[in-house]
Amino acid sequence: MPAKKVVSSKKRTGKKGNKGSSAKAKTTNKKTPASKKYYYVFGKGKADGDASMRELLGGKGANLAEMSKAGLPVPPGFTMTTEVCRLYYENSLEIPKDIDKDLEKYIAFIEKATGRKFGDPENPLLVSVRSGAKISMPGMMDTILNLGLNDETVEGLGKLTGNMRFALDNYRRFISMFGNVVLGIDKDLFEKVITKKKEERRIKQDSSLQVNDLKDIVKKFKQIIKKKSGEPFPDDPFVQLRLARDAVFRSWNNPRAISYRRMHGIPSGLGTAVNVQAMVFGNMGNNSGTGVGFTRNPATGEKEFFGEYLVNAQGEDVVAGVRTPQPISHLAEEMPSVYNQLKTITTKLEKHYRDLQDFEFTIQEGELYMLQTRNGKRTVQAAVKIAVDMVKEKLITKEEALMRIEPQQLDHLLHPRIDSKATYEVVTKGLPASPGAASGKVYFTAEDVVERGAKESTILVREETNPDDIEGMNVAVGILTARGGMTSHAAVVARGMGKCCVAGAGAIRVNPIKKQFQVGKLIIKEGEVITLNGSTGEVIMGKVPTIEPELSGEFSEFMKWADEIRQLKVRTNADTPRDAKQALKFGAEGIGLCRTEHMFFAEDRIPIVQEMIMADSTEERQAALDKLLSFQKLDFKHIFEAMQGLPVTIRTLDPPLHEFLPNKEEVLEKIKNLDSRSEDYEEENEKLQKIIRRIDELKEINPMLGHRGCRLGIVYPEITEMQVRAIIKAACELVKDKKSVKPEIMIPLVGHINEFKNQKEVVDRIAKEVITKSKVKKLNYKVGTMIEIPRAALTADEIATEAEFFSFGTNDLTQMTMGFSRDDAGKFLKYYLSHDILPKDPFVSIDQDGVGQLVKMGKEKGRSTRPDLKIGICGEHGGDPDSIAFCHKIGLDYVSCSPYRVPIARLAAAQATINDKKTSKKKRK
Repeated sequence: MPAKKVVSSKKRTGKKGNKGSSAKAKTTNKKTPASKKYYYVFGKGKADGDASMRELLGGKGANLAEMSKAGLPVPPGFTMTTEVCRLYYENSLEIPKDIDKDLEKYIAFIEKATGRKFGDPENPLLVSVRSGAKISMPGMMDTILNLGLNDETVEGLGKLTGNMRFALDNYRRFISMFGNVVLGIDKDLFEKVITKKKEERRIKQDSSLQVNDLKDIVKKFKQIIKKKSGEPFPDDPFVQLRLARDAVFRSWNNPRAISYRRMHGIPSGLGTAVNVQAMVFGNMGNNSGTGVGFTRNPATGEKEFFGEYLVNAQGEDVVAGVRTPQPISHLAEEMPSVYNQLKTITTKLEKHYRDLQDFEFTIQEGELYMLQTRNGKRTVQAAVKIAVDMVKEKLITKEEALMRIEPQQLDHLLHPRIDSKATYEVVTKGLPASPGAASGKVYFTAEDVVERGAKESTILVREETNPDDIEGMNVAVGILTARGGMTSHAAVVARGMGKCCVAGAGAIRVNPIKKQFQVGKLIIKEGEVITLNGSTGEVIMGKVPTIEPELSGEFSEFMKWADEIRQLKVRTNADTPRDAKQALKFGAEGIGLCRTEHMFFAEDRIPIVQEMIMADSTEERQAALDKLLSFQKLDFKHIFEAMQGLPVTIRTLDPPLHEFLPNKEEVLEKIKNLDSRSEDYEEENEKLQKIIRRIDELKEINPMLGHRGCRLGIVYPEITEMQVRAIIKAACELVKDKKSVKPEIMIPLVGHINEFKNQKEVVDRIAKEVITKSKVKKLNYKVGTMIEIPRAALTADEIATEAEFFSFGTNDLTQMTMGFSRDDAGKFLKYYLSHDILPKDPFVSIDQDGVGQLVKMGKEKGRSTRPDLKIGICGEHGGDPDSIAFCHKIGLDYVSCSPYRVPIARLAAAQATINDKKTSKKKRK
């Protein structure tokens, strides 16, 4: 990426009569509303804003204002609002002049509060420039520290503090950060200068660099900037400030921020605020330091003071993983009074915000300053525990606890962990940064992980991660770093994503050039498999067996609250007893879709199914179906037993018959390889030729709209008869054993009432016959249909005169309504989403304005003729929180989803009820 050009200026830009600088900090004459306020001050017990103004001030600015109002030790500063960010983008990356001209007035506020002057060689004020969006995006946008330093002010800072080394250390940090963030210069160029200097001096730590070393580094840093940008490093602090401000606004749309917003569903129109704040220094000696912490453990949820700090360091040193920090508990020994003050402040903050707080602090020569507080990122395990504990502590209500967790996050709880019975080789150990277990092939760049991740499980191995690795971190199943602590970039991002992470594994030596890492004499190369145990920090050779998670303790209590509140029932899509049992364990209240065709693909059944398809007569077909009957009956019996009397909706055969036949090319290859000299050549050849003929006969131009679903049962009623016979026989056997069973037989792909009538007659006739033969006094069963053709929704009132339940098959309904093939839409859907043609993938989240309206219409029409009509959905949308909220809103009875999404659906249904009550309450007001 080419460096951005900048021109240095000795003038204080923005002053009347000055032309300013030809730097990239541009302004526009476009007028802004005079009544609008674009700057909000905070610090020294004063603040224009408060915590409720997150949309305008961003989370950081709102919380700095709130802490200031509470009288906490917050360095003074001001926030430029998210509205300025939006204006910046609307005006072709230029700040309106009437906003820009006020910059100096608000710097004056900081000058007055600190007693220092911006750009003053004798008593210089230095500031930080940071982003701050409404929704926290840790590490995704840019920060500049120590702004205001130049060749004159660095001398003043040195004299003022009596520590020239400290001043020069801040100066070199500022130049490299400014060069990278503002001018787009590769940060490795600056790092190489420092590495070379340490090699020359034969030292290992940056802290061992002396004054002359730092002066030489500063000189070389400036040479890099001149060479890469074409202009000298800007000395004027106001030029620096304006350029930094604009760079932070620009960082809202950097690639990693865009990726993060896309992953977390954050609207791109929110914008970021910019916070300009007086610097306080944690690198002024051994009575200074900096750290980050949490009011509870963000990995486990335990109520313990949790965090890390570094003595004689600046904030970026902690999160960048450059040095491995100390646990915050050690601060009680090094600086007991500061530790106690910090603990008191953060305890108050948690009670005030009624949530886990993630805070940043700096200690300058024994004095504590709070730089930030925000609701902390946490693992979902921790989130559940914290929510339950806070209800018990009477900090929040059950409803608030349920709203604290995104339903999709629960998915992270439902993944395997290492089997305690397994034996394995631990090669090294790091910090347990994000719990869980993952096995995969190691790769050393985010790009390689993204490339390989679609085909295989991958683990990203880095010296330390940085925000540019976000795409790779998203794809990888686990993350391993050699450096960094529990609050490093890797740890925080992994916890937010629910990824397994081991950080700070200091024994490993990562070599991205050779694409390998080394532990002692052991070398692990790219593509080799390792396992990470994020709960213990273990790094293990090879793939290790895992076991399924148990949902108990706080999770069970949390989900019980969800069940008490929600109105929608939650069923599962399950085709085997194993899936049914798993879903029941996760809280399913029945089966909403059991696909009989999945049973046909079993190794011992597919030959019989093919025999049925190849039959030349009804008699031959019936003979094959009779063989399948016993298999099907046993399948259904086991599923009924697994569901323990809960309703089970079984869909009759849906896919076209050609799907059960072998691939034509494979058959032709077999014919080609037949030995013509063999005795059974003629017989085998004729058999294969017959398969080819049948494949050709069954071939369809558009099989999704072809001979499938109820159309198969109408043309070949013996297929429906066999399946109904198996279902009812299985049910009757269980009833005889005094077991409860509730079969619901669902006819697929109905578009016309006469199709349903035809198949319902078959169901009722066979059911009556089997029940009579079984001598069962009473078996309650229902017959309904899957609404997946638009015409069925349009004529739902007619169909409901016969059908006892509807289940909307929203996968096919989406295909047919939108005209999108699920198999082919991938070629353009990604483009549609990235270019805002569609807001969401319609196969993931229901298209509420189109497909959703058909569902709503079908429900209303159906219940107009059958008020007690049971209605649900059973497509993939049954596990999508937004789709679930829609189903609740229009009054469906249940949603059905895959077993592992059942907890997600339960929570989403509870949140839909809570939100509905909130909306109703607002309307009444």
